[in-house]
Amino acid sequence: MIHILIMTDHMDENRLGSRLRRYTRVGTSLGGLAVQLGANRVLGTKLDQGKHAAALKDALGDLKGPLMKAAQLLASIPDALPKEYSEDLRQLQSNAPPMGWTFVKRRMKSELGPDWQSKFTSFERDAAAAASLGQVHRAVLPDGTDVACKLQYPDMSSAVEADLRQLAWAFGVYRSYDKAIDPSGVFEELSARLREELDYIREARHLRLYDEMLAQETVVHVPPVHEEFSSQRLLTMTWVNGTPLMDFIRGGASVEDRETVAQNMFRAWYVPFYNYGVIHGDPHFGNYTIRDDLSINMLDFGCVRFFQAKFVKGVIDLYEALQTGNDELAVSAYEAWGFTDITRELIDVLHVWAGFIFQPLLEDKPRLISQTNTGEYGAEVARNVHQELKRVGGVKLPREFVFMDRAAIGLGSVFMHLDAEINWHRMFNELIHDFDIDTMIERQKTMFGKHGQPMPEELD
Repeated sequence: MIHILIMTDHMDENRLGSRLRRYTRVGTSLGGLAVQLGANRVLGTKLDQGKHAAALKDALGDLKGPLMKAAQLLASIPDALPKEYSEDLRQLQSNAPPMGWTFVKRRMKSELGPDWQSKFTSFERDAAAAASLGQVHRAVLPDGTDVACKLQYPDMSSAVEADLRQLAWAFGVYRSYDKAIDPSGVFEELSARLREELDYIREARHLRLYDEMLAQETVVHVPPVHEEFSSQRLLTMTWVNGTPLMDFIRGGASVEDRETVAQNMFRAWYVPFYNYGVIHGDPHFGNYTIRDDLSINMLDFGCVRFFQAKFVKGVIDLYEALQTGNDELAVSAYEAWGFTDITRELIDVLHVWAGFIFQPLLEDKPRLISQTNTGEYGAEVARNVHQELKRVGGVKLPREFVFMDRAAIGLGSVFMHLDAEINWHRMFNELIHDFDIDTMIERQKTMFGKHGQPMPEELD
C-alpha cells in the first residue's frame, strides 16, 4: 500500500521532492510487508514477528508525521500490539525535521496576515523544537512577553487522514492473526484524538480549562494563551522556563527533590481527573519541565480526554472492589469502563491487569511505583494477560480504556525514572475521599460550559 502525500502549500521543489520520496519509500516498504503477511497467511507458514516488527520500525522511522505518532501511542498501550511490535515501535523518535524560514514566513502570513512580523518585537528564525505535527519558535511580543509560537506543518489534516487509512489497514492485518484483542475501539479513539490535535483553537480552550482546574495547585503551571496571536494552526503561549524532565532526572537530583517532583506530577495528572473527569493524554517526557522550586510546567494540550462521571466512579469502584474482593462491584466498574459480555473467566483475567495497575495504591506504605522499578515485570504481566484473553475468547478494548490506561502506564514510567518511593495509597485516597458522582456532574457542567467544552455524554 503506497502512501503518497503531496503538500500543496506553495512548497519549494526541494522540500516537495524530499517529502514525496520519503512517503513513497515508506509506502513501498509497508506494501512489501503487507505482501509478506499475505503470503504467510495463504501458505500457512509461521510469521517471524521479530523480524517483521524490525522491518516495520525501519519503514516508519523514515516518516516523521502522524502515523509514527500513532505507532508510538499504540506501543504504549498494553496488548494493543504483540510485544515484538511494541518494543520496536517504542524506539521511534518523534523529532521531525523543522520547516525552513521560507515556509515559516508563508505559514505565519497565512495565519496572522501579511504584516505578521510587525506583531512581534522579535521572532527567532530557527525552531526551538520540532515534532510530528508542528514546530515551536521563540518570539517576543511588543509588551516584552517571551512567547512560544507553535506552528502546524502544512496540510497536516490530509496527512492525518492518509495515515489513519494506513493504520486501519495495519489493525486489520493484526486482527486477522490474533483474536485475543479486538483493537477497533482503540482505532476509533486514536482517530478522534489525532484529529483533535490539529485544532489549535481547541488546544487553546484546553489550556484555559487546565489553568482553571489547577488554579489551587501551586505546584503546577499552565502557560497562558495569547489569543490575538493565535489561530487554528498557530498557538501562541507565554514561554515558561524549566528543566526538561529527563535532564532533571539525569542531573543528579537528590532523593527528596525527585520525590517532590513525583508528588507534583501525580497531582498535575490526577487532580483534573478525579475532580472533573479530564486527563492529559500524552505522557511524553518532553511535555513536562521542572522549575527551580520543583513545581511542574505542563506543556502540549493537544491530546486531552474527557470522561463521563460514571467512568471516574468506575475507576474508584474497581479500586474498592480489588481491596475488598467484591466481584459484584468489580463487574459494575468494568461495565462503567465500557467492557461488555463480562464472564467470571474474563473478570479473573482483567483482575490480573487491574491488580498490577492499582497495586501501588492498595498498599498503605512508602514504596516504588513498581517493586522491580523496571518495565520488565509489567511486560510479563501484559504477556500473561494476553495469553489468558486468548483462552477465554478475547475482548474488545473499550475506547474509554485506551487513554486512561495509557495515562497510568505513562505516569508510572515517569515515576520509575524518578525512582520515587512514596505512599501512593495516601495520595490517592486524599484525592478520592469525598468523591460524589452528582457533585462531579455539576462541577463538569459549570467548568465545561464556561470553557465551551461539551459534556462527555455529548461526545461519546
